[in-house]
Amino acid sequence: MPEDAEESGGPTGTRDALAERRGLDAPVYEPAEDSGLLAEAAVEHARGVTLEVGTGSGWVAERVRAEGGATRVIGSDVNPHACERARDRRVEAVRADLLAPFRDGALDTVLFNPPYLPTDPDNEWDDWQEVALSGGETGRELIEPFLDDLPRALAPDGVALLLVSSLTGFADVVEYAVARGLRAETVVEESYPFETLSILALRQRDDET
Repeated sequence: MPEDAEESGGPTGTRDALAERRGLDAPVYEPAEDSGLLAEAAVEHARGVTLEVGTGSGWVAERVRAEGGATRVIGSDVNPHACERARDRRVEAVRADLLAPFRDGALDTVLFNPPYLPTDPDNEWDDWQEVALSGGETGRELIEPFLDDLPRALAPDGVALLLVSSLTGFADVVEYAVARGLRAETVVEESYPFETLSILALRQRDDET
């Protein structure tokens, strides 16, 4: 989130300040503080076949490929402009909606910095920045379907690193993940003037624990 978020007066103002900083006409979300936090955790934890969902410019995926322990790094995004930008960084990129096209148990590591800003449905932009930033009224519009499908696509010993903002309800996200058979552990956390960003490490839960 931007340094001027404290002046925004609320999540919608935060979104507007961020959009103004990026430019409303920009078709691809540019790396920001949240991207850096996810990259930091991913370089440490990513192993094996690694997918970054919502790769945007491909900046995180590129860094993980260069510095992490992954054997293969893939970026996916619903935005075709983002896929092109990621490929410009020599990131293997596919156009995809969340985890839908990936085989059961195929992913050792999944990274996701979701659109998480709560958005009034009467004040949406209807453009690619909206897709990159808006998490619907709760901020969890994409987080919940991602968590619904994650246990299917994640390898039994795999890990997903999910960025969660306090704006979306951290406890709500953890509760939802646990209800889907996942264990949740905070591995990185950083506070900013208007929100706290956390990286949750999500793993398949052993039914015996």
